[in-house]
Amino acid sequence: MSKALIDHVATFIAAADGPRLSAEAVMGWCAAVGAVAIDWLEPGVAADASFMLAPQALPQARAALQAAADAAGVDVVVQEKAKRRKRLIVADMDSTMIAQECVDELAAYAGLRERVAPITARAMRGELDFESALRDRVALLAGLDVAIVETILRERVTPTPGARTLLATMRANGAYAALVTGGFTCFAEPIAARLGFNEARANLLETRDGRLTGAVTPPIRGASAKREALEALRAQLGLQPAETLAVGDGANDLDMLEAAGLGVAFHAKPKVAAAAHARIDRADLTALLFAQGYRRADFVA
Repeated sequence: MSKALIDHVATFIAAADGPRLSAEAVMGWCAAVGAVAIDWLEPGVAADASFMLAPQALPQARAALQAAADAAGVDVVVQEKAKRRKRLIVADMDSTMIAQECVDELAAYAGLRERVAPITARAMRGELDFESALRDRVALLAGLDVAIVETILRERVTPTPGARTLLATMRANGAYAALVTGGFTCFAEPIAARLGFNEARANLLETRDGRLTGAVTPPIRGASAKREALEALRAQLGLQPAETLAVGDGANDLDMLEAAGLGVAFHAKPKVAAAAHARIDRADLTALLFAQGYRRADFVA
């Protein structure tokens, strides 16, 4: 066999509320890349199909496998097998590790959700400059009592399904986990602690006399700051790029996803899903464990 061929793996993951996988279906999807056997990570839910491929053929193979997965209503992650088990995860917070957008929740208490949420959505789609959009939204929140943050954390914020299991399993296997968000420390720090991250990096809302001033303390952490955080942590931990995983959903995550060994768009905006190394559109966050070759029996509750 040619030395130019490299061992690759396609990991298929059933949708959280969709039909189970079958061996016949998985082998049919992989016929074009020459996979001859599958390895069940969880019967009916997640399966690896291994195959040999020249690096230059990977984009075409990935596109074909993604098209087959989309047609079947399942997710697929296609990657080189080497170093698929990651030692660093850097994750976005809003609409990734939690189901909410925290700035929109603040706006709801100010009676401004209808004004703020569309700006958030446009910024996450990449239609607006992130930093300017953040300043504009926060300016509308001037005068809001900071005690509202505790109420939102208690009553509104819900972890994305699979978030705690993802982090507990990776950390039990020696990985470092960082929550890196364009959101705010008042949310990121307690959410990071609740979910099991090692640390959180976020923006700081300016307050005075127990109320928001409507400003964000500079510098604002945007797309470049997320990438810089990943690269700094990778250097600090002495890791190769291939040993890193990043996950996010918005346009301000693109630089971070590109810099990671595996950058995953999770239930993401179209621009992000199209550009990322892989995308998870249907399964929960435990899909990122299957993508690393963990079996269901390996998951840490």
